[in-house]
Amino acid sequence: MKAASRFEIFAARIWNVLNEGKSFHPVFVLGTFLLLHAPDLARAGFWAEALPALALAAPLVLLFVRYDFPLKLRLALWVYLAAFVLVFRFVDPGALVLVLGLYVFFTVFFWGTLYYHLRTGAPKTNFVRFWRLVLENPDSTSGNFLEQVPKALLVLFALEYLISAPLSAGRAGLVLGFTAVLALASALVHRRFFDWKPVYPSEPTLDVNGGAPLAKRVIVVVIDGCRLDRFREAEKPYLERMMEGGTVYDTVETVYPARTVVCFSSMLTGAAPEAHGITSNLVLKLGLRVESVFDVLRRAGKVGRLVGIAHLIDAFGEDDVASVTSVAHNDKIDQNLIAAARREMEAHDPELLVLQLLAVDQNGHVRGTAYPEYVERIEITDRLIEGFMSWCEDRGYLEDTAVILMADHGQGKGIGAHGHLSEGERFVPFAMWGSGIVGGRTVEKPASILDLAPTICYLLGIEPPKGSTGRVLRDALRGSV
Repeated sequence: MKAASRFEIFAARIWNVLNEGKSFHPVFVLGTFLLLHAPDLARAGFWAEALPALALAAPLVLLFVRYDFPLKLRLALWVYLAAFVLVFRFVDPGALVLVLGLYVFFTVFFWGTLYYHLRTGAPKTNFVRFWRLVLENPDSTSGNFLEQVPKALLVLFALEYLISAPLSAGRAGLVLGFTAVLALASALVHRRFFDWKPVYPSEPTLDVNGGAPLAKRVIVVVIDGCRLDRFREAEKPYLERMMEGGTVYDTVETVYPARTVVCFSSMLTGAAPEAHGITSNLVLKLGLRVESVFDVLRRAGKVGRLVGIAHLIDAFGEDDVASVTSVAHNDKIDQNLIAAARREMEAHDPELLVLQLLAVDQNGHVRGTAYPEYVERIEITDRLIEGFMSWCEDRGYLEDTAVILMADHGQGKGIGAHGHLSEGERFVPFAMWGSGIVGGRTVEKPASILDLAPTICYLLGIEPPKGSTGRVLRDALRGSV
């Protein structure tokens, strides 16, 4: 087990530029345009034609950066593309072939095969399955063929139209007018059909434990990317036994967008993404806008540690995150994370330990969630958690300790889609047991991952973070029901 290096932290941020759809789109369009015209780049007069065209196409690029078109909204993009062809009576075969070729190479062979083979040990033949996952993928990452391809084709067709003949006011006006119509149509489409974003509690968390703490320590185990329905299908004897002795929440909802850094930020601040400022895995301004549980623990003279991979540092900083390299075979990554958690327990004896387990999430990304390997990975995770908890118990770390098991988000179709709340992404497993927790209870009342931070604070007898709007999960707490 080794920590994430400085290079890996930097590389993870660069990768997020290519992974997040909003940043991928302009990079892909500009790169494809330059490759398409590689023989012309040194030609006298080329840039005199290209720069005005790029400026006129920029509003269309910004429109597609502004609006995501996941799930059922993707149909609108293909309607836009058909409308362009009808209105402009223009198609550039070179742009069409290059977009399709580059996109398939990047997603299926570079990302889905080479990258995942080197990072996670995925089979060298992963492209045989991965191309289907890319076609199915419904979120707004770069791996969404049905969103990213029509966006790129629309912009590149507009660029090629503008430089295919001397630029005139009529040609420029037609492109700008078409962009304006698409902007209006996109606003209407999102207002009418974008109807799946969760509603978060808006009032500050006022529920504070003014008495004795219910637990001396809280351990949170987060099975990253674990679908609730597939979790229920898996054979997990240890977790089932622990859940039967505690409280299980059946309807815990993640946040929008359901990206890992966004979710962990909401889980550990009790705040919605708009409040804590982390709205994608690509964190342009490092750090949170609000307090986290780690800040509150420090103020109370207590210790909290988050064990996870490098990109969580972007939100919480290196002082609170014990990072583990994610460049490891998928059979080893969770063992490495657990080894780091053991080290943190021995070195710091923290009142709060949050442990991210990554193998389930990576399995969904690499091989899809609809296949047996995904459930098998959940079953392996059950055994790993049992081993970690046995280690903790042998050393006295479970004495007066509350344990919380959850996922940050689920995963949908395609390449383990998560971000835009398709089926499988929205609801997550959530259970509590141990010190201060009511046994043998199932709660069907809706809850949110925002509720984690104030519940941790209530268990430990400290105030919730400033900025928290989550609710204390009192149905699970002894003496609070």
